[in-house]
Amino acid sequence: PYFNATVRYGAKGFSGYNHMYIPRDFGSPEQNFWNLIENAILCDVAVERQVEITGPDSFKFIQLLTPRDLSKLSVGQCKYVLITNADGGVLNDPVLLRLGENHFWLSLGDSDILLWAQGVAVNSGLNVKITEPDVSPLQLQGPKSGEIMIKLFGESIKDIKYYWFKELDLDGIPLIVSRTGWSSEFGYELFLRDGSKGNELYEKIMLAGKEFGLKPGHTSSIRRIEGGMLSYHADADINTNPFELGLDRLINLDGDINFIGKEALKRIKANGVKRLQIGLEIKCEKLSGPNTTFWNLTSDNNIIGKITSAVYSPRLKKNIALAIVDIEYSKIGTEIEVLIEDKNFKCEVIEKPFFDPKKLITSKSFFFDASELSKNICINDKNDLNKFRLFIEKNEKSALRADHLLILSYLSHLLDKGFSSKTISRNISSLKGFYKYLI
Repeated sequence: PYFNATVRYGAKGFSGYNHMYIPRDFGSPEQNFWNLIENAILCDVAVERQVEITGPDSFKFIQLLTPRDLSKLSVGQCKYVLITNADGGVLNDPVLLRLGENHFWLSLGDSDILLWAQGVAVNSGLNVKITEPDVSPLQLQGPKSGEIMIKLFGESIKDIKYYWFKELDLDGIPLIVSRTGWSSEFGYELFLRDGSKGNELYEKIMLAGKEFGLKPGHTSSIRRIEGGMLSYHADADINTNPFELGLDRLINLDGDINFIGKEALKRIKANGVKRLQIGLEIKCEKLSGPNTTFWNLTSDNNIIGKITSAVYSPRLKKNIALAIVDIEYSKIGTEIEVLIEDKNFKCEVIEKPFFDPKKLITSKSFFFDASELSKNICINDKNDLNKFRLFIEKNEKSALRADHLLILSYLSHLLDKGFSSKTISRNISSLKGFYKYLI
């Protein structure tokens, strides 16, 4: 429903995804990256199709599909889940939304999970209905996305917590709005529930975001690799199991829940994995773009794995990659080689995610507003900083989280450097200083 709008706003290249077209080219990928991390971008991800499961046995059925324990999943909540086959292989890694007691969506990466779910249902003995609804998501991502959403929906939009959602209406446009996204940045997904209103919704968001520097964009390979986010078919597939990906936290083998692949995953855990996903720095000239094929990794001229996703990060100023290697080569600091276009280059195993490893940016639940800050707190010294700490606690109505502590540490850093209160407010408002400090 957004195709014509994206073309109108400058989309020049598309690729196939879930049997649809997804915009991939709005000009420079690096500029798209900077637009994302400094202001905000609007991404057409209507290709992110939904599998809808309803019926009296829908909870039992959705638990059958995933090894993640869903017993505490509330209505209005999302969870990142894996779908596995009988051999423990990963079929997809969607976000699950619970719209009602017996109403679920699986928000998919590139895969035919609709057909898989319908096939499983045939012999499951469970009373469920599995369909693909008229739902088409947009992603509004970046540090200014919160301000844009406030302009569209009002202050109450701030009540949506990370990985939760609300059913909303925007001037007659029916939506599900969630605090999720495939960017490793703060943002929202807007699930349009009436495809005929796609153009109207796209234009409303672009208009609201104009004063905040919103740009049309596409999902950023640079940012998602920085964040260590998986791309299905590249970093995971049917021949990859969750333990190889370091996703043990999404597997519940000890409880009494029943799911497809449970026995296979028990065996894999007991025997141990033979390979692991790792992060790499590729020590060569700046890569011209993301890899389009797998690149073999070698040690002593023996193939020991492959690079699955690689890109140059202009922020980190180095080539970074996700790879899967034989487990003996997975230790941090290990040096191996990669073959790129018949040339060998050295690589070093490094920590991943490569940026914001604790996901503080995506999970933050408060907004920085310089004008509001100036009305409440003037930060000139450490006493003022403590007042600001109390200000956060009052507005959050909770104890300080890790991201609060990081911001307070940053403000302390600015004070130590002799910055003025005005400069500190400006840095908080734009978050540009915060990002630089994180590096």
